[in-house]
Amino acid sequence: MKPLVLVLNGPNLNLLGTREPAQYGHETLADLAQGCADAAHAQGLEIEFRQTNHEGELIDWIHGARNRCAGIVINPGAWTHTSVAIRDALVASELPVIEVHLSNVHKREPFRHLSFVSSIAVGVICGLGSHGYRMALAHFADLFREHAA
Repeated sequence: MKPLVLVLNGPNLNLLGTREPAQYGHETLADLAQGCADAAHAQGLEIEFRQTNHEGELIDWIHGARNRCAGIVINPGAWTHTSVAIRDALVASELPVIEVHLSNVHKREPFRHLSFVSSIAVGVICGLGSHGYRMALAHFADLFREHAA
């Protein structure tokens, strides 16, 4: 059975491709989902790819991952800088987490430099666009192979 990784995306990521393309690129959320599915398949992983603009829904998905998934890749969007609740849900999941951002948050407004997720994540990837998601999935595949050996 292939390890299942939950790939979660927060608010406004449904607008990818049209929202600030100079910052976030021209890929749509559907393009991102397909790229993740292709990368997961190539790495021997299964994924569930989701996006929401509702914080409680994201927290429910994280809770549901416990005892069901092998890891979580998350781009919390603006909730990165504001949500202790998402951080606490990720901790409670007891799963390895990789935080991903399309843009380099450290080259942006100072309020984007704070992340409630980074301190509990096994890794953080930012500024590499959709490639960051593929890197996160590749890292999980390596981690799961090492764990299985």
